Amino acid sequence: MRHRVHGRRLNRSTAHRNALRKNMVSDLICYEQVLTTEAKARMLRPTAEKMITLAKRGITSGKENPQQEVHARRLAAARIARYRLVKDDDGNVEEVDVVKKLFDDVAPRFMDRSGGYTRLVKIGKRAGDNADMAMLLLVED
Repeated sequence: MRHRVHGRRLNRSTAHRNALRKNMVSDLICYEQVLTTEAKARMLRPTAEKMITLAKRGITSGKENPQQEVHARRLAAARIARYRLVKDDDGNVEEVDVVKKLFDDVAPRFMDRSGGYTRLVKIGKRAGDNADMAMLLLVED
């Protein structure tokens, strides 16, 4: 019985699960949407919400004490993968600092929102193995 056991194991070791979570949160922040299986999306959602809340608190407390914002940025950098390589439409590859994007672009959009920053949209079944697919998106205003 799984009484009072929090989280999903996803048939992975602890290190693999943590690496998967860090990479998927970084991808969600960088691309603002992730297409994955429904189980992974459900595992990812609370972590992504907590990262956005951490950034929001860092920004608001950083206005009166800049050390608090630096502390929040360091916590965020420790909990997610820091850089992502992104191809644009022309095929150019650029390196995106995910923590900078989180604090400069994503968190300020949700300053007046008290939660519910993500939306889980079920897509259907995957053709290869019939897995339930879902799209995890950052909500728009």
